Amino acid sequence: MKWGQWIALLLVVLLTAACGSEEVKEQTSSEENGQIRTIDGPNGEVEIEGVPKRVVVLEWSYVEHILPLGIQPVGVADKEGYNKWVNAGESLADDVVDVGTRSEPNFEAISRLNPDLIIGADYRHEEFEDQLKEIAPTIMFAPYSEEGAGDQYEHMKNEFKIMAEIFKKKDKASQFISTLEDKMMKLGQEINESEEIEAIVTQAFTAQNTPTMRLFTDNSLVAGVLNQMGIENAVNSEKPEVYGFISSDVEALQNYQDAHFFYLVQEDDPIFDNLADNPAWTNLDFVEKERTYQLPGDMGTFAGPLSAERLAEEIAAKLN
Repeated sequence: MKWGQWIALLLVVLLTAACGSEEVKEQTSSEENGQIRTIDGPNGEVEIEGVPKRVVVLEWSYVEHILPLGIQPVGVADKEGYNKWVNAGESLADDVVDVGTRSEPNFEAISRLNPDLIIGADYRHEEFEDQLKEIAPTIMFAPYSEEGAGDQYEHMKNEFKIMAEIFKKKDKASQFISTLEDKMMKLGQEINESEEIEAIVTQAFTAQNTPTMRLFTDNSLVAGVLNQMGIENAVNSEKPEVYGFISSDVEALQNYQDAHFFYLVQEDDPIFDNLADNPAWTNLDFVEKERTYQLPGDMGTFAGPLSAERLAEEIAAKLN
Protein backbone atom coordinates (compact mmCIF):
# COMPACT_ATOMS: atom_id res chain seq x y z
CA MET A 1 0.00 0.00 0.00
CA LYS A 2 1.35 3.40 -0.95
CA TRP A 3 2.05 6.13 1.59
CA GLY A 4 -0.87 8.25 0.41
CA GLN A 5 -3.26 5.31 0.82
CA TRP A 6 -2.00 4.71 4.39
CA ILE A 7 -2.74 8.36 5.26
CA ALA A 8 -6.23 8.16 3.78
CA LEU A 9 -6.99 4.95 5.71
CA LEU A 10 -5.73 6.46 8.94
CA LEU A 11 -7.97 9.51 8.51
CA VAL A 12 -10.99 7.27 7.94
CA VAL A 13 -10.23 5.28 11.13
CA LEU A 14 -9.78 8.41 13.23
CA LEU A 15 -12.94 10.00 11.87
CA THR A 16 -14.95 6.84 12.55
CA ALA A 17 -13.62 6.64 16.13
CA ALA A 18 -14.43 10.28 16.74
CA CYS A 19 -17.98 9.84 15.49
CA GLY A 20 -18.38 6.75 17.64
CA SER A 21 -17.10 8.59 20.70
CA GLU A 22 -19.47 11.48 20.05
CA GLU A 23 -22.37 9.04 19.69
CA VAL A 24 -21.58 7.40 23.07
CA LYS A 25 -21.29 10.84 24.65
CA GLU A 26 -24.67 11.85 23.24
CA GLN A 27 -26.27 8.59 24.44
CA THR A 28 -24.84 9.03 27.93
CA SER A 29 -25.98 12.64 28.05
CA SER A 30 -29.44 11.60 26.89
CA GLU A 31 -29.60 8.90 29.57
CA GLU A 32 -28.67 11.32 32.35
CA ASN A 33 -30.83 14.24 31.22
CA GLY A 34 -33.81 12.77 29.43
CA GLN A 35 -34.41 9.17 30.44
CA ILE A 36 -37.53 8.55 32.47
CA ARG A 37 -36.61 6.46 35.49
CA THR A 38 -38.98 4.78 37.94
CA ILE A 39 -37.90 4.96 41.57
CA ASP A 40 -39.49 2.48 43.95
CA GLY A 41 -40.01 4.85 46.88
CA PRO A 42 -41.41 4.12 50.34
CA ASN A 43 -44.89 5.27 49.29
CA GLY A 44 -44.96 3.80 45.82
CA GLU A 45 -43.31 4.32 42.45
CA VAL A 46 -42.22 7.78 41.35
CA GLU A 47 -41.18 8.66 37.80
CA ILE A 48 -38.33 11.16 37.42
CA GLU A 49 -36.50 12.41 34.36
CA GLY A 50 -32.77 11.82 34.36
CA VAL A 51 -30.82 12.82 37.46
CA PRO A 52 -32.50 15.64 39.44
CA LYS A 53 -30.52 18.88 39.58
CA ARG A 54 -32.94 21.26 41.29
CA VAL A 55 -34.23 19.67 44.49
CA VAL A 56 -36.57 21.05 47.15
CA VAL A 57 -36.52 19.31 50.55
CA LEU A 58 -39.40 19.75 52.98
CA GLU A 59 -38.11 17.71 55.93
CA TRP A 60 -34.79 18.35 57.69
CA SER A 61 -33.71 14.73 57.99
CA TYR A 62 -33.62 14.41 54.19
CA VAL A 63 -31.39 17.44 53.89
CA GLU A 64 -28.99 15.25 55.87
CA HIS A 65 -29.42 12.51 53.29
CA ILE A 66 -28.41 14.58 50.27
CA LEU A 67 -25.58 16.73 51.67
CA PRO A 68 -23.24 13.71 52.14
CA LEU A 69 -23.86 12.90 48.47
CA GLY A 70 -22.46 16.29 47.49
CA ILE A 71 -25.87 17.75 46.63
CA GLN A 72 -27.11 21.16 47.76
CA PRO A 73 -30.89 21.68 47.53
CA VAL A 74 -32.28 24.79 45.85
CA GLY A 75 -34.95 25.09 48.54
CA VAL A 76 -35.51 23.88 52.11
CA ALA A 77 -38.48 24.22 54.47
CA ASP A 78 -37.55 26.38 57.48
CA LYS A 79 -33.94 26.91 56.46
CA GLU A 80 -33.27 29.06 59.53
CA GLY A 81 -34.53 26.29 61.81
CA TYR A 82 -32.34 23.71 60.09
CA ASN A 83 -29.25 25.88 60.51
CA LYS A 84 -30.11 26.41 64.18
CA TRP A 85 -31.18 22.93 65.28
CA VAL A 86 -29.32 20.54 62.98
CA ASN A 87 -25.72 21.43 63.63
CA ALA A 88 -24.10 18.51 61.86
CA GLY A 89 -21.85 18.03 58.88
CA GLU A 90 -21.81 20.37 55.93
CA SER A 91 -23.90 23.56 56.15
CA LEU A 92 -26.54 24.66 53.69
CA ALA A 93 -25.30 27.02 51.00
CA ASP A 94 -26.19 30.71 51.38
CA ASP A 95 -28.27 30.72 48.20
CA VAL A 96 -30.61 27.92 49.35
CA VAL A 97 -34.12 29.42 49.44
CA ASP A 98 -36.52 29.08 52.37
CA VAL A 99 -39.83 27.58 51.16
CA GLY A 100 -42.08 27.98 54.19
CA THR A 101 -42.40 25.77 57.23
CA ARG A 102 -42.14 22.01 57.33
CA SER A 103 -45.81 21.65 58.21
CA GLU A 104 -47.02 24.39 55.82
CA PRO A 105 -44.77 24.64 52.75
CA ASN A 106 -45.09 27.69 50.49
CA PHE A 107 -46.22 26.30 47.13
CA GLU A 108 -45.58 29.54 45.25
CA ALA A 109 -42.02 29.73 46.57
CA ILE A 110 -41.44 26.10 45.59
CA SER A 111 -42.86 26.63 42.11
CA ARG A 112 -40.67 29.69 41.49
CA LEU A 113 -37.60 27.52 42.01
CA ASN A 114 -38.63 25.31 39.09
CA PRO A 115 -37.59 22.09 40.85
CA ASP A 116 -37.26 18.75 39.11
CA LEU A 117 -37.78 16.84 42.38
CA ILE A 118 -39.50 17.51 45.70
CA ILE A 119 -38.67 15.39 48.76
CA GLY A 120 -41.07 15.16 51.69
CA ALA A 121 -42.23 12.93 54.52
CA ASP A 122 -45.66 11.36 54.48
CA TYR A 123 -46.51 12.11 58.11
CA ARG A 124 -46.16 15.84 57.40
CA HIS A 125 -46.89 16.26 53.70
CA GLU A 126 -49.25 13.51 52.60
CA GLU A 127 -52.20 15.92 52.53
CA PHE A 128 -50.24 18.22 50.18
CA GLU A 129 -48.96 15.50 47.88
CA ASP A 130 -51.28 16.26 44.94
CA GLN A 131 -50.41 19.97 45.05
CA LEU A 132 -46.71 19.20 45.19
CA LYS A 133 -46.95 16.76 42.27
CA GLU A 134 -48.45 19.52 40.15
CA ILE A 135 -45.17 21.39 40.58
CA ALA A 136 -42.66 18.53 40.19
CA PRO A 137 -42.24 14.80 40.76
CA THR A 138 -42.53 14.21 44.50
CA ILE A 139 -41.15 11.38 46.57
CA MET A 140 -42.53 10.84 50.07
CA PHE A 141 -40.48 8.96 52.63
CA ALA A 142 -42.12 7.18 55.55
CA PRO A 143 -39.78 7.45 58.56
CA TYR A 144 -42.42 6.54 61.13
CA SER A 145 -44.08 3.70 59.29
CA GLU A 146 -44.73 0.23 60.68
CA GLU A 147 -41.90 -1.03 58.48
CA GLY A 148 -39.48 1.59 59.78
CA ALA A 149 -40.35 1.22 63.46
CA GLY A 150 -38.63 -2.14 63.91
CA ASP A 151 -35.12 -0.72 63.51
CA GLN A 152 -35.01 2.99 62.79
CA TYR A 153 -31.25 3.04 62.29
CA GLU A 154 -31.47 0.42 59.54
CA HIS A 155 -34.49 2.20 58.10
CA MET A 156 -32.46 5.43 57.92
CA LYS A 157 -29.76 3.57 55.99
CA ASN A 158 -32.35 2.10 53.60
CA GLU A 159 -33.73 5.58 52.91
CA PHE A 160 -30.18 6.79 52.28
CA LYS A 161 -29.76 4.00 49.69
CA ILE A 162 -32.95 5.09 47.93
CA MET A 163 -31.65 8.66 47.89
CA ALA A 164 -28.39 7.43 46.39
CA GLU A 165 -30.34 5.60 43.67
CA ILE A 166 -32.28 8.76 42.83
CA PHE A 167 -29.10 10.76 42.33
CA LYS A 168 -26.98 7.90 40.95
CA LYS A 169 -24.58 8.16 43.88
CA LYS A 170 -24.61 4.55 45.10
CA ASP A 171 -20.85 4.24 45.43
CA LYS A 172 -20.59 7.53 47.32
CA ALA A 173 -23.39 6.50 49.69
CA SER A 174 -21.85 3.08 50.36
CA GLN A 175 -18.50 4.67 51.12
CA PHE A 176 -20.10 7.21 53.46
CA ILE A 177 -21.93 4.54 55.48
CA SER A 178 -18.85 2.32 55.60
CA THR A 179 -16.71 5.20 56.86
CA LEU A 180 -19.40 6.26 59.35
CA GLU A 181 -19.81 2.81 60.89
CA ASP A 182 -16.07 2.25 61.03
CA LYS A 183 -15.74 5.57 62.86
CA MET A 184 -18.51 4.72 65.34
CA MET A 185 -16.96 1.32 66.04
CA LYS A 186 -13.55 2.89 66.72
CA LEU A 187 -15.08 5.56 68.98
CA GLY A 188 -16.79 2.79 70.94
CA GLN A 189 -13.61 0.75 71.23
CA GLU A 190 -11.79 3.73 72.73
CA ILE A 191 -14.30 4.03 75.58
CA ASN A 192 -15.11 0.34 76.10
CA GLU A 193 -11.62 -0.92 76.87
CA SER A 194 -12.21 -1.24 80.60
CA GLU A 195 -15.92 -2.04 81.00
CA GLU A 196 -19.17 -2.69 79.21
CA ILE A 197 -21.33 0.41 79.13
CA GLU A 198 -25.10 0.75 79.35
CA ALA A 199 -26.70 4.06 78.46
CA ILE A 200 -29.93 6.04 78.48
CA VAL A 201 -30.37 8.92 76.05
CA THR A 202 -33.27 11.29 76.65
CA GLN A 203 -34.76 14.54 75.46
CA ALA A 204 -35.77 16.30 78.65
CA PHE A 205 -38.12 19.27 78.95
CA THR A 206 -40.60 20.91 81.26
CA ALA A 207 -44.26 20.58 80.25
CA GLN A 208 -46.94 22.24 82.37
CA ASN A 209 -44.42 22.63 85.19
CA THR A 210 -43.76 18.89 85.12
CA PRO A 211 -40.37 17.32 84.27
CA THR A 212 -40.87 15.15 81.20
CA MET A 213 -38.37 12.86 79.53
CA ARG A 214 -38.43 11.08 76.21
CA LEU A 215 -36.37 7.94 76.71
CA PHE A 216 -35.10 6.52 73.42
CA THR A 217 -36.01 2.86 73.09
CA ASP A 218 -34.08 -0.06 71.65
CA ASN A 219 -35.59 0.36 68.16
CA SER A 220 -34.63 4.05 67.85
CA LEU A 221 -31.97 5.59 65.64
CA VAL A 222 -30.21 6.60 68.87
CA ALA A 223 -30.06 2.96 69.99
CA GLY A 224 -28.69 2.03 66.57
CA VAL A 225 -25.82 4.48 67.03
CA LEU A 226 -25.11 3.12 70.52
CA ASN A 227 -25.13 -0.41 69.15
CA GLN A 228 -22.57 0.53 66.49
CA MET A 229 -20.38 1.82 69.32
CA GLY A 230 -20.76 -1.36 71.37
CA ILE A 231 -22.89 0.41 73.99
CA GLU A 232 -26.10 -1.20 75.23
CA ASN A 233 -29.26 0.90 75.16
CA ALA A 234 -30.88 0.45 78.57
CA VAL A 235 -34.47 1.27 77.59
CA ASN A 236 -36.31 -1.71 76.16
CA SER A 237 -39.91 -1.76 75.01
CA GLU A 238 -42.34 -4.64 74.61
CA LYS A 239 -43.04 -3.63 71.01
CA PRO A 240 -41.24 -1.20 68.68
CA GLU A 241 -42.21 2.38 69.46
CA VAL A 242 -43.25 4.19 66.26
CA TYR A 243 -41.32 7.34 67.19
CA GLY A 244 -38.53 5.48 68.96
CA PHE A 245 -39.15 6.72 72.50
CA ILE A 246 -41.36 6.40 75.57
CA SER A 247 -42.37 9.32 77.72
CA SER A 248 -41.28 8.99 81.32
CA ASP A 249 -41.28 10.81 84.63
CA VAL A 250 -38.38 11.07 87.07
CA GLU A 251 -39.65 8.24 89.27
CA ALA A 252 -39.36 5.73 86.41
CA LEU A 253 -35.63 6.40 86.09
CA GLN A 254 -34.99 4.16 89.13
CA ASN A 255 -35.27 1.22 86.69
CA TYR A 256 -32.04 2.29 84.95
CA GLN A 257 -29.72 3.17 87.81
CA ASP A 258 -26.72 1.24 86.49
CA ALA A 259 -26.70 3.19 83.24
CA HIS A 260 -24.89 6.30 82.07
CA PHE A 261 -27.49 9.06 81.64
CA PHE A 262 -27.24 11.34 78.58
CA TYR A 263 -29.72 14.16 78.16
CA LEU A 264 -30.56 16.85 75.63
CA VAL A 265 -32.21 19.92 77.12
CA GLN A 266 -32.64 23.49 75.90
CA GLU A 267 -30.57 26.11 77.68
CA ASP A 268 -33.60 28.08 78.87
CA ASP A 269 -35.32 25.03 80.40
CA PRO A 270 -34.63 24.75 84.16
CA ILE A 271 -35.74 21.12 84.41
CA PHE A 272 -32.66 19.84 86.24
CA ASP A 273 -32.37 22.93 88.41
CA ASN A 274 -35.89 22.19 89.58
CA LEU A 275 -34.92 18.59 90.34
CA ALA A 276 -31.99 19.56 92.55
CA ASP A 277 -34.07 19.11 95.74
CA ASN A 278 -36.07 16.12 94.53
CA PRO A 279 -34.91 12.85 96.20
CA ALA A 280 -36.38 10.85 93.30
CA TRP A 281 -33.63 12.42 91.21
CA THR A 282 -30.78 13.07 93.63
CA ASN A 283 -30.87 9.51 95.05
CA LEU A 284 -30.44 7.86 91.67
CA ASP A 285 -27.18 5.93 91.47
CA PHE A 286 -26.08 7.55 88.21
CA VAL A 287 -26.71 10.99 89.75
CA GLU A 288 -24.83 10.24 92.97
CA LYS A 289 -21.89 8.78 91.00
CA GLU A 290 -21.91 11.63 88.47
CA ARG A 291 -22.70 9.53 85.42
CA THR A 292 -24.92 12.21 83.90
CA TYR A 293 -23.89 14.04 80.73
CA GLN A 294 -25.52 16.94 78.91
CA LEU A 295 -25.56 16.69 75.11
CA PRO A 296 -25.92 19.76 72.85
CA GLY A 297 -29.48 20.93 72.28
CA ASP A 298 -28.82 21.58 68.58
CA MET A 299 -28.32 17.92 67.75
CA GLY A 300 -30.84 15.82 65.87
CA THR A 301 -32.13 12.57 67.32
CA PHE A 302 -34.98 12.04 64.81
CA ALA A 303 -32.65 12.64 61.94
CA GLY A 304 -30.27 11.36 59.32
CA PRO A 305 -26.71 10.14 58.86
CA LEU A 306 -24.97 13.42 59.71
CA SER A 307 -26.69 13.67 63.10
CA ALA A 308 -25.94 9.99 63.75
CA GLU A 309 -22.26 10.75 63.26
CA ARG A 310 -22.37 13.75 65.59
CA LEU A 311 -24.26 11.80 68.27
CA ALA A 312 -21.51 9.16 68.31
CA GLU A 313 -18.83 11.86 68.53
CA GLU A 314 -20.58 13.66 71.40
CA ILE A 315 -21.18 10.50 73.44
CA ALA A 316 -17.59 9.38 72.99
CA ALA A 317 -16.32 12.82 74.03
CA LYS A 318 -18.34 12.71 77.26
CA LEU A 319 -17.06 9.25 78.21
CA ASN A 320 -13.40 9.81 77.41
